Amino acid sequence: MTPAGAAAPLRRGAGAIAVLVLLGSSALTPGCYTTQLGLLRSGLDSLRAQVDTMRANDAVAARLIEDTRREVGEQRDLVLSAQARQSSTQRDLADLVSRLEGRLDEVLSRVTRVSERSGASRPPVAPHPDAGSVPAAGGTAAPGTPATSAPASPSGPSPSQLFDLATRDLTEGRYPLALQGYREFLAKFPDTELADNAQYGVGECFFAQAAFDSAAAEYAKVGERWPQGDRAPAALYKLALSQERLGRSADARATFEDLVKRFPASSEAGLARDRIGASRR
Repeated sequence: MTPAGAAAPLRRGAGAIAVLVLLGSSALTPGCYTTQLGLLRSGLDSLRAQVDTMRANDAVAARLIEDTRREVGEQRDLVLSAQARQSSTQRDLADLVSRLEGRLDEVLSRVTRVSERSGASRPPVAPHPDAGSVPAAGGTAAPGTPATSAPASPSGPSPSQLFDLATRDLTEGRYPLALQGYREFLAKFPDTELADNAQYGVGECFFAQAAFDSAAAEYAKVGERWPQGDRAPAALYKLALSQERLGRSADARATFEDLVKRFPASSEAGLARDRIGASRR
């Protein structure tokens, strides 16, 4: 309701009051009592109608203000959640780049060693009359057996390969596959340096699918098993967001405060302070 709109009923009310006063001042004139009393009652009815209209307008304005506040709060939640997710994604990418650089260095080192070996002088080896045969089981070549050069069967993806695959599924929205990959990683490599990241990824899979109860349980495991890990602040923040989504405001506030207390210099602590301040307003 605009100020001009609110002022109009007030002006009309003041006019009605003025009419009532004039009518009241002339009410003592003999012979006009009945007529003036009727006018007075009519004025009062008009005044009551205007007051009722003002009350109705105030109620509508109050509902609009409350709806606007709720929408602003929801938008704020979305923005803060997006900020937290962006921070986690950037960290994942930085970790991925670091691991790829390490693997590249390892490959380059192997290439260098192979080149050095191939350049070294070796005594000539006379061709075996049974060249083209391969040793049979037990180390003796079986005459007439065709030669094969099949490499040893791989033992499976490395920890970083498995983690990277699950993370790519997560960032591209394949949440069930990502969840399966992180679970497999934790089952095979529970004590590696990426294990806390994989556990956090499990929580992210549930959070992205709005399964906030499961997400809260998985985020909590990060803090329980790796309380000082680099994923602990982010896991606490997402745990508190999950608790908020579940309507557990008191638990969420306690988690935000715990995050600020334990990791005051983290970026997630800054977000938590904003959430605590918003809850006080």
